[in-house]
Amino acid sequence: MSRKHLEDCVRDTLERYFDDLRGTEPHAVHALIMNAVERPLLEMVMRQADGNQSRAADWLGINRNTLRRKLADHKLLK
Repeated sequence: MSRKHLEDCVRDTLERYFDDLRGTEPHAVHALIMNAVERPLLEMVMRQADGNQSRAADWLGINRNTLRRKLADHKLLK
């Protein structure tokens, strides 16, 4: 999947989200999206990295300690 395709999926989903609001003012959209995306992102990267936190952190472009904190926040640490 190309970056453009991923961006298009996000745009399409956000468009449906705003349509579903039917004029209601959104609140904290950034936090909503980040929270909705981070857990599945961490799950998939950890699966693809065969549970190797160092490799997963490298793929994500974050520090391993940051990854461990995020995994703990999402109750994904084993």
